[in-house]
Amino acid sequence: MEWVRGETIGYGTFSTVSLATPTSNVSGAYPQVMAVKSADSHGASSLANEKWVLDNLGDDCDEIVRCYGEDRTVENGEEMHNLLLEYASRGSLASHLKKLNGEGLPESTVRRHTGSVLRGLRHIHAKGFAHCDLKLGNILLFGNGAVKIADFGLAKRAGEVTASDGEGVQIRGTPLYMAPESVNENEYGSEADVWALGCAVVEMFSGETAWSFKEGSHFMSLLIRIGVGDELPRIPEDLSEQGKDFLSKCFVKDPKKRWTAEMLLNHPFVAVDLDHDDFEEEEVVVQWKTEDVFASPRCPFEFPDWVSTLSDSGTQYHPFESLEERVATLTTDFIPDWSVTNNWVIVR
Repeated sequence: MEWVRGETIGYGTFSTVSLATPTSNVSGAYPQVMAVKSADSHGASSLANEKWVLDNLGDDCDEIVRCYGEDRTVENGEEMHNLLLEYASRGSLASHLKKLNGEGLPESTVRRHTGSVLRGLRHIHAKGFAHCDLKLGNILLFGNGAVKIADFGLAKRAGEVTASDGEGVQIRGTPLYMAPESVNENEYGSEADVWALGCAVVEMFSGETAWSFKEGSHFMSLLIRIGVGDELPRIPEDLSEQGKDFLSKCFVKDPKKRWTAEMLLNHPFVAVDLDHDDFEEEEVVVQWKTEDVFASPRCPFEFPDWVSTLSDSGTQYHPFESLEERVATLTTDFIPDWSVTNNWVIVR
């Protein structure tokens, strides 16, 4: 497939995300707008891993971002590795929350998004993989209100041992979302994804991270809090009892006792039939009724609800019976003076 790179819409550690438009799409197999993740030789392995994981996950889960293929280009004399992905017009949940100025999302929205992410995690774990970097920045928001899990550059087979560099803890993912077993045992499995989901739920609802962490502090102090002792991520006090119980199932120190994505999908916090009218409550969606739609008028006199109003008195009249009556009200004895031309503007 041939495509054209558009404007840059995001940056990763080793990659850049841009808009992409297919130039040859006769069969309509590709969307009109895609997102292309590009990296030079330093980030090529991450893109290759993401492509491999997405190929294994398949396209039969609506809660996982879709991949349309890969490509290599030479730009500015450097070879670029490109991954063509599904485009989320509203960005990530992290960027969406930033627009709310520290405010979280209503609980009904959090429940709906959490259920979607859980269905995505269930599929990922059933296929034998762990995402390893689940966070709001990797959950994309689409125009219809749907959310999908993205960025599988760090994903791996569940149970696969993560190599250590022999110099201490190897960071895989984002410290604020890391599970205790990841800190202590360097284990990154499906259980760690559930812990990270709990952190994401707290952030969605409160607008603040699950761990209080001062900017500029060394992240090792945070890792010690996560891995050592009994301290757990904070649970918002104004969250419903169902929500608090849901998070208590995610924030279990022992990964063997932590609930799975499959189990959490049956929890009352997400196992509800939410009215889709709650979609993005901060926006107003206007829906037209069929009876409100009428044919486009072919002249100024075909508006069925047209009402004449006198500008000087504000007196309102009822619709006229005929076209002649309407035109008659527009007549006047005033004759314009066309001799004054100082204010005329010449147009071509």
